[in-house]
Order: sequence, then structure tokens, then C-alpha cells
Amino acid sequence: MADVGSDSAQEGGSEASTPSSSKRVTSLLSVMEISVTEPERRTGVTAINMKETYTVYLVETRITDMKSELLPETFTDETFSLWRRYSEFELLRNYLCVTYPAVVIPPLPEKKIHMMWQKLSGGEDKFDPDFIERRRAGLESFLLRVAAHGQLSQDKIFHCFLHLGENWKETVLATGYQNKMDSRLKTLNAQFRLKNPDRRFQDLKNYSSELEANIANLLKIRERLAERLYGIHKIHANYGRVFSEWSGIEKEMGDGLQSAGHFMDVYAASIDSMLEEEDTYADALKEYLYFADALRSICRKQELLQYEVEKLEDKLVYLKAQKEQMEQGGDVKSGFSLKGMTTKLFGADTPETRDKKIKLLEEQTQQTEEQLQAAKWELSTYIDRSLQDVERFKRQKVRDLREIFINYSIMQIKLCKKGISLWNNTKECFTKM
Repeated sequence: MADVGSDSAQEGGSEASTPSSSKRVTSLLSVMEISVTEPERRTGVTAINMKETYTVYLVETRITDMKSELLPETFTDETFSLWRRYSEFELLRNYLCVTYPAVVIPPLPEKKIHMMWQKLSGGEDKFDPDFIERRRAGLESFLLRVAAHGQLSQDKIFHCFLHLGENWKETVLATGYQNKMDSRLKTLNAQFRLKNPDRRFQDLKNYSSELEANIANLLKIRERLAERLYGIHKIHANYGRVFSEWSGIEKEMGDGLQSAGHFMDVYAASIDSMLEEEDTYADALKEYLYFADALRSICRKQELLQYEVEKLEDKLVYLKAQKEQMEQGGDVKSGFSLKGMTTKLFGADTPETRDKKIKLLEEQTQQTEEQLQAAKWELSTYIDRSLQDVERFKRQKVRDLREIFINYSIMQIKLCKKGISLWNNTKECFTKM
């Protein structure tokens, strides 16, 4: 996993322009250490008296600079620790998604694992110790990324998540976030077409799709390679068993065969720890697979804001046309309309009635112009903030993926060297026979 607590903390979210500038450090992570430890399995009763088994994680926080101006007033003690369920992490992320739509919100680790060797070994169980450990690391990474972000790290609900043991859920619900969440879901599912889509966000959608596709392909290739390596190493275990059994019936070659079998057994057993190390790199890649959804959410919000602007522009054009028509006498020049029909049936409006309608149209026009200006300002502000945070995300992505690929390469080199060493030792065993 990439070192979230260093480079990301230096950038300090959207305010940072140069990671190396100490004056730009504005994130909470610069004055605090956060860790998720000691996953514990518990059993409880649901609201409908159903027994359930779940896992809780100990969230520990340690203040490194109690005098810092960045430290919120609610952090009065140097250390905090409390237990959190995965569902509480989900609640925190949902709240952040709704409250900060212009920010690329970090994803949470997956709930299930779908790797071949893990299925064979029972790793698909959600209470499998290896899976729990990987989820713990993912949850810790999520908190570190939030704490390293200049804007997210200053959120009061996030602060409460770190130190408020009781009534934290009630605190979140009291913000009214659920109503915004429902509106956000409707927005994501809404279908509309823009007249003039913003090219920058069209490119961002394409970028997110390409990022997701490339990461998915990498994970598929990595999975196939891991399955093949797993099979090859386990074949060595067969060699080890054959050599060991053979050594029992050979006098002159017995010692050499026994030693060769031992080397084969050691090599076969080494694949388990190697795959565990590989899993950490896979999880880091999966994090960026899920980041694609966060990028698409940003694009969707921009589309909604622009759609509102275009609707108000159309409404303004309509109101001005209506006013102009009323000022010219209210006659319908062409086509059928209800207004034209009523005029023919009941006569034209009196000057007093026409003046009232014109005044009403002027008021509606002024109100719509004000709404349009506010909508344009909201759209412009959102575009600036979101694009700025997207650039921060891209810099973070480059650093993290570079580190992942380098470490994965080093691991594969070590694996190859171990294989060469094994067969050299086996060769010596056979030579001495």
C-alpha cells in the first residue's frame, strides 16, 4: 500500500500546489497519527431480534502536536481509541460523498474476495483471518486518505468518528444528510441531455473509464499469473514427496534425494507468503479501480448543475418572449395556442389586465435572472473546486501506482532468484549422488 501519510499530507488537499512546501501543509494528518488495529469478531442481536456475527475494528488516534492550530478544539486528549464496524465506515463515506460533491472521496475496501487460490483455501469466508487483515489495512488507508485531505480532514463529523464513542450515528443523521443522499441517488439515476456538455468533464469521464478498464485488466492478468505460480509451486510439493519416498528405498542416493525433496518442500511452501504479499498490491490496485466511480460521480454532479443552468436559460428566454408578445398586444401571430383560442372566444385583455401580466412577467424574469446568476456561480465554483481536486488525485495516483509497480517488480525478482537458488541447490544434491 502506498504511503498515504507522507506525500498526501504534504499536499494538504485542494489548497496545495507544491508537495514539498511546508507552508502548504493544512491536513489533519500532519498533527495526528491514525491506525486501525485489532479486528475482533463479535455476536449481537439485530433490531428484529435476529442473531448476527460481525467484525469490529479498533480505531486509534494519537495527537503528535497538541499546540497546532490545525487541531480541532474537540481533540482534548492526546490519544483516543474506539471500536467501529464496517457499516460505520460506510456511513462516514456516504456522508462525505453527499457533503463534498466536488471532492474525489477515497473508496472503502471490498466486502468479498474473488481469487481462485483463496476460494480453494476457504478464503472466501468473510471472517477469514487473512481477509479481515486486508480489510483492516484498507479501512486504515481510507481514514489516512481522508485525514490527509485539506478539506475532508476539517469536517466535524469526521472528527466525531475518530473520538466520539457513543451517539455518533445520531450525530450524522442530525445533519440531514439522508435527505441529501436520497436526492443524490435520484440525480445519479436521472436521465437528461445537455445542449453544450463541458469538454473537460467529458474527458474526465473517458479518463475514469480508461482507468477502470486498465486497472481491471491488470488485476485479471495478475490473477492468472498468481494462479499459474500457485500451481507451479504446488507441483514442487509433489516433487518433494516423490524424492522423499524414493530416498527411503535407495542407499547410495538416499541422502541426495532427501535433501532435494526438502528443497522442493520449502519452495512449495513459500508461495503462500508470496501470495499474501501479492494481495497487498492487488488491494492497492483495486482501490484505484473503485476511485473511477468517485470520478464519475463528480462528472454527474457537474452535468446536473449545468442542466439546471440550461433550464433557467430556456425559461428566461421564454419569459422575455412572453413579455415582448404582451407588450405588442398579446396577439398570437401563428400556430394554434390556448391563449389565441381564449382571445377569440372572450376577447382581448384590457389594458389594465395586460399591464398586470407584463408586471408579473417582469417580476418572474427578474427572479429567474437572479436564479440563473446563482446557478452559474454555483456551477463555476463547483467546476473550479472539482477540477482542482481531480488534479490532486492524479498526482496522488501517479505516486501510488509508481510505488506499487516498483514493489511488485522487486517481489517478482526475489521470487525468480529464489527459484534459481532452489534449482542450483537441487543440482548440487543430484551431483553429489
